[in-house]
Order: sequence, then C-alpha cells, then structure tokens
Amino acid sequence: MSHYDGTPIEAPKPVSWYPDELAWWMTTPKNVIRRFPPFAAFQKYLVSETSVGNISRQEVVSMIPPLVIDLQPGMTVLDMCAAPGSKAAQLLEMVHSGEEVRVKKSLRSYAEQDGREVSPEPTIKLESTEGLDADSGDYGRATGLLIANDNDYKRSHMLIHQLKRLSSPNLIVTNHDATMFPSIKLPPTPEHPSLNRYLKFDRILADVPCSGDGTMRKNVNLWADWKPSSALGLYITQVRILVRALQMLKPGGRVVYSTCSMNPVENEAVIASAIHRCGGLNKVELVPTEERLPLLKRKPGLKSWKIIDKVGEMWDSYEDVQESIKSEGLTEALDKLVPGMFPPLPGTEESLIPFERCMRVYGYLQDTGGFFIAILEKKSEFKAKPESEPRKINSKPPIGAIIEETDSQPTPEEGSMAPRTEAVETLTASTTEPTDLTPAAHQNQDNSTSDAATPATGTKRPADDGDEAMLDAFPLKKLKTGDDIDEVSEEDIQDRDVHYPPPPGAELDLTTRPGDLRDGVLPQARPQRNRNGGQQFEEPFKYIAADHTQVKTIEEFYNLSPRFPRDRFMVRNAEGEPAKTIYYTSALIRDILTENEGKGIKFIHGGVRMFMKQDVQGEGVCKWRIQAEGMPILQGYVGEERVVRLYKKETLRKLLIEMFPKLSDGAWKNLGEIGERVLAMPMGCCVLRIEPSNDDDGFDERMVIPLWRSLHSLNLMLAKEDRSAMLLRIFNDTTPLINNSQESRVKREADAKSEEANAKRETKVEETLNAAMPETKAENAGSIEAAALAINLPTDEITKLDPYSTVTGQPEIGMELDSKAGNIVEGEDTGSAEQQLNGNGDAKEQLGGVS
Repeated sequence: MSHYDGTPIEAPKPVSWYPDELAWWMTTPKNVIRRFPPFAAFQKYLVSETSVGNISRQEVVSMIPPLVIDLQPGMTVLDMCAAPGSKAAQLLEMVHSGEEVRVKKSLRSYAEQDGREVSPEPTIKLESTEGLDADSGDYGRATGLLIANDNDYKRSHMLIHQLKRLSSPNLIVTNHDATMFPSIKLPPTPEHPSLNRYLKFDRILADVPCSGDGTMRKNVNLWADWKPSSALGLYITQVRILVRALQMLKPGGRVVYSTCSMNPVENEAVIASAIHRCGGLNKVELVPTEERLPLLKRKPGLKSWKIIDKVGEMWDSYEDVQESIKSEGLTEALDKLVPGMFPPLPGTEESLIPFERCMRVYGYLQDTGGFFIAILEKKSEFKAKPESEPRKINSKPPIGAIIEETDSQPTPEEGSMAPRTEAVETLTASTTEPTDLTPAAHQNQDNSTSDAATPATGTKRPADDGDEAMLDAFPLKKLKTGDDIDEVSEEDIQDRDVHYPPPPGAELDLTTRPGDLRDGVLPQARPQRNRNGGQQFEEPFKYIAADHTQVKTIEEFYNLSPRFPRDRFMVRNAEGEPAKTIYYTSALIRDILTENEGKGIKFIHGGVRMFMKQDVQGEGVCKWRIQAEGMPILQGYVGEERVVRLYKKETLRKLLIEMFPKLSDGAWKNLGEIGERVLAMPMGCCVLRIEPSNDDDGFDERMVIPLWRSLHSLNLMLAKEDRSAMLLRIFNDTTPLINNSQESRVKREADAKSEEANAKRETKVEETLNAAMPETKAENAGSIEAAALAINLPTDEITKLDPYSTVTGQPEIGMELDSKAGNIVEGEDTGSAEQQLNGNGDAKEQLGGVS
C-alpha cells in the first residue's frame, strides 16, 4: 500500500521510549484513515476499542509527564488541569497497578476460611508478583486516589467521559480554578485525632494552560495567530498554579510541571519564580530527569534567555526595562513584563537553580511535537512569599501622553472638578503600583496556613492535548479605581469564567451549597452571571448505611463475601435513598465526600455504577442487577450460587451475536457447556465467568460479564457497541447482532407483512398498466415498468420499534436490525449523547476514530 506519490505507507510501530511497548504510533494522516477504503477495517477497530476504553489516543509527547511522575500504588495524586483526560487516564492506570494480582492472591488466601470456591488460575509469573506487597491493606484493593480537576465545567464532563471507561472507584472529578484549588478536609482518626486534617498529595501533575507554540507542526493556525502577548499573559497564572501545587504536596512529594510550549517565559521563568516564592532551594528541589526514559531524545533546560514584549522588541534584563520606563514611561508594550520573567541575576540564590535538569523535547528530535517537563520535589513545609514586591517607578511620560489622556476625558460639568489625569500625576510625583497583585492575593499570602490558595486574575487558556482546539490567550482589561487597585472590567467578566466563592482563608466557608447541614448560615448573594461555561446543578453524594434494607437484599441474593465492604455504597440524590442506581467508591473517597459536604468544593463525579434497578416481576428476584463497569470489582466476592462458568469461544460468540437466546422447549441445549447450568438457575442477575483453559477452543485469560436470567431466556448485559467491540477483538467478526426479544419479533412480523403488501400492490399496478396499453407493451415495457416502480415501490425505510415503543423510521441496510428494547426500561439512564454515539464526541468526530 502506498500514498498518491508512490511512497509506501508505514505500518503502526511501537514508540521506542515508552515502557513495555504499550504505546504505538503511525505517520498516516487521520483524514486518510477515516476516508479511504483500505483503512476501513483498521479505522473501525480503532473506534471500537476507543469507545470501550481499551485504547486512548493522544499526542506522543503528551504521554511523557505521567511516565516521569513516579506514581506508586497507594499514593494520592492530583491532576490540576486534567481535561480532556488522556494524562489522567495514564495516572489512573498507575493507581490500580498490580491490583488484579493482589486481589486474586487475597481471595485465594481467604477462600477456605470463607467457604468459597476459587477458579483454577494459571501459575502467576514472577514479573507479576512485583507489586504484591505494595498497597495490600484493603484485601488487595487499590487504596490510592486520583483527583482530576479542570476549571471549565463543559471540559470537566469531557474528562468524565474519558475516565469513566476505566471504571475506577478511586477517582474524583472536580471543577475548580487550579490557582486556588481548595484544601480538602479529612475526618479525624484514632491515629490522627486532629479536627483540622487536610489532604496532602504524594504526586501532582500541573500540565498548565500555555500558548501551545510547541504544537505548531500540527496546528498550522498558530503560525498566523501566535503573538508574544499569549505567553506574557499566562506567566502569572502558570506561576500561581505551580505554587499552589507545591503548597498542597506532602514533604517529599513531587510535582511534574509541563507545557506544550517552548517559550522560556512559560517554562524556566515559571520554575525560577515558583522556587523563589516557595522559599528557595532549601524548600524545593529540581529533580534530575536524565535517567528517566533513556531512549527519549531531549535537550536540557535553558540557563539564559531573552524576553519579547507585546510589540516584538527583545529585552535582555529587567534593568533595561526599568531604564526604558524611566525615560519613556510605562507603555502598553511593557505593562506585562515583570522581573520574574527574566533569567536570575548572577549572585542570587535563583541563579543556582540547575535548569539543565529540566527536559526540553523539540519536534525535530524524534518527529514529535514540542514539550517542556520539569520535576520539583518539596523538601519541607514553607510559607509562600507574595507574588511581587510593590515597585516605585519615577517615570516621566512625554507631553504628548498628557495631551492624549486629557483629550480622552469627558468635558466636566459646570462647577465640578476635572477628572484626574494620571499622566500628569506621574510626571510630578512617583507612584507606587502593585504589579498584578489583587487584595485577595494579599489576603492569602498573609494566611498562616502553608497551603492557602492564591487566586488567579488572568484567563485560562486550555492546553493542547489530542485534538483539542487551540484558543488565543488575551490579557484582561483593567479599570483603575481610586485606590489604584487592578479590577477586572465588567465587559471581560461576561466573556470569561468567574470563580466564586473565593478560596479557603477568604469567604469560602460562608457559601451554602446543596446538602449543607450547618445551622444559622445564610447563603451569600451571588453575582447573577452564567459562570463556568453554563454549569448545572450537581446532585449531592449520599452514602447509605451498611444495614440498609436494599443493601441487605443485595447481600443475601448475591451471597457476598464478608471481605467486600458494605459501607461504601452511594447514591446521587438529596434524599439519600437508592431509587435507580447504586454507586461504589473507595474508603478514602467516602471520607472526602462526606467530610466536605456543603463546604463549597465542587465535586462533579465520583464512584462506579455498581447496581442498576431492573423492573422485573418475580418472587425472590433481586431487582438490583450488577453493572458491567462494576463487575470486575465485585465478581470475586459473589457466591457460587450466582456464578456461571464458560470455557468455549463458540459459546461466547453465540451469546455476543444473539441477544435473548431462548431456554424453553429444549433451546438451552444450543448454549453448549452453560446450557444446563443456566436452565437450573433462578431468575435474576448472575456472573458469567469466562475461564481460561488449554483447549483449542479455550481462552488464555479470564473475563467476567454480567448475565441476566429471565423467565424464558438469558442475555449478556452489554451495550451494543461493547458486544461489537468484543466480537471484533476476539473473533475478528463483524456479524450483525440478532435480537430475539419480543419487540424484535413484532418488528420482523411487521416487516414481513409490509413486504407482502408491497409485492401485491406492485403486481396489481403492473397488471393494470399492461391491460390499458397492450399495443405499446413490447416497445415501452422498460419505461412503463420503471414508471410503475417509481410510483408504487415503497420508500427505503422500514418501521422499527425504538426502546420506548415509539414508531420511528430507519433506513434499511439489507440485514437484520437489532434493538436494545429488551435491555432498556422506560426512564432508565441510557447515557449522554456522546455515549450513545459510541463515545466519539461531536458530529465532526463521527467521521472516524483517529486523532
């Protein structure tokens, strides 16, 4: 296979520097894969595996930061700017590293004691035992935590869609400005009886918003849109994010700071400023990166650089800027330049920072995008310094500036004073002007708590990741008040995210949110603005008691092992009663959600859907069926009474293709080795355990799938796209699915009757035409028949019953149409629009699956 110019098309190949060949890349453009027939099967495979969470697609270099963060099992990690979620997905996999092997070991250890039957397992390989002793406190279950945060509400839900595919009970998604991420309170414990315990992180990823000039190879618009002000306007925000990250770390914890920019003002300058504000090299250390990912080609960080102002003029040092301000006045081109943007002066502590330990990845080194990575380790607690000291500028603006400002003022009314002219005041007296420092910033800098948040006044620009669109960063317009304090204009507030309430240490505790149980606290009036990109009300997180009636019903029906916790089940409604869905979380997430309820922290996702209520009639049948995303967590603790074991590939293939196969009238014999077992099993949900075997028709690894046993049939509780993906992955089979449900039979009967009626109508019309024009039949047969078909043939639609019994039209595709009617009960949550579109995002993304 070759391109239009005859050059051969390269096959996908592993990324040389990525561990264990778990990352692959290809040079064929995505539009070629999406549109050209030779790639159809490959493109379908990519879309299918991405939709079910087995593949994550992203820029090659954007995978570097999680690989160098050194995240170990049991650690807590925060991704401060996580959307769209590719890096967070890497971190989440690391949180669960080794969990499967540890849980298997735990189940075997307690099987005899608990009276449980354990399936035979292949011998555990030596390399699989490395993490057995790590994070083994909760019977092998992962105890670590990932908090994935993003400032934009809509992007936060994109993040949820990406991470939900991994089905982790150790994940929380929040919606906060990273520069003032709130402190998360923890409950007191016997080991830590303090009432003021706050969560400190072992690792933090700060993949900050940036100008994105390192992505110019793929984002061609940047060549026309790039401007120096993009980086200058983001510097303050980037420093604040990094300082906040260092505040929230445990001593000995690490922050990985990264951008997809090559501009030193967004990289080395930010590192130097953050280290200075956090107490210097005695408090924060820059960690070497040379030995990490040895096959990755990179360059060391810069030790000296120049700064470009808004109009493109180069500056070597801040002293040159000050000289220009003294002689020419503070111009718009220089108003964003601050001392921290420039290389540290010789003889200062910052000049000793080993910038060569930073990592610069240039696009030409390995045919990638550009990226900057630095690893910082917190050595001890510190109190952050103010962002900058007030500076005195004795500037003498030219007379032209005074005239221009005077002319721009409105004519004063008779008898009133003329408005103040700032240019005149600067000419006659020196002014003390805070540089990019707000009252809230002063308040938080004076806070005695070491992890007090620092707010941002600049707009956030989304970092480039995957196919995310590049946005321009515009500096905020500011209005001068009588007190010389920078305020954001109302015009800008309408077009940007407004962060309310202020961070901890300011007014956060005065805010009442849904579920707040504190007495005597009145909600504070909020600005009537559409904030955070159209944020909607989020249902509260309510945990249900271990002795709740519904929990007891589930426990008895599935004969749950005593090793499985009953106090981690949660619902999403204000009443706290299980009405439709029951979620499951880790113990740490339970403590966080309950302790911080009503405290102003915006949690928007947490937990895995474990049970869904099924509308079923039958005595003794549990209405709570296990969800596919919760099955891997629960399956090892379900009693043998609700377990079905499958060993042959052909049996699984039949269950995947055929929905609702019958059991009555001897049809159970067609289900192979599971037929007799499911025939004798009572109604309700059960665990289909696909066991490995050495047979030719056997499996190499174990899989678990929820299976529903109804009165006369059974069905795999898998979404249609999951069935198709599994068929393609295991059997390379694209056979259309067959639906044996009652609704599907009604549809087929209606189709047959419609076809029969159409055939009779066509025959009658043809006979009428032949009788009316016998003399021209021979010579005009072709045109007459064509006319008859044009008038009387049915349209290319067939009638299909949708899941809620509404008659809809669907184009006929020449094959059996499947329906999910038997799986969905009216009112059941069927997922968002993106999920129903196989998880490929908006309309333009439906063209294919390669980013």
